[in-house]
Amino acid sequence: MIAFVEVKARSTDFAADLALDPYRLRRVFAAAETLFHRYRRPGDDMRVDAIFIVPGKWPRHLVNLWRD
Repeated sequence: MIAFVEVKARSTDFAADLALDPYRLRRVFAAAETLFHRYRRPGDDMRVDAIFIVPGKWPRHLVNLWRD
């Protein structure tokens, strides 16, 4: 499994929720797809995750945002 992880640090939960909109997510997917084909080995699969960091809270990890 090759995981591409977008990390966003913001000052509030609200700001973190807005940090990865559809436009930015498409850019992450495009970059992941380009790099995956360059580095994959037979049998590898790919996923795109996001981690949101807000002061005073545990990081929030969203797994497998990739859509076919």
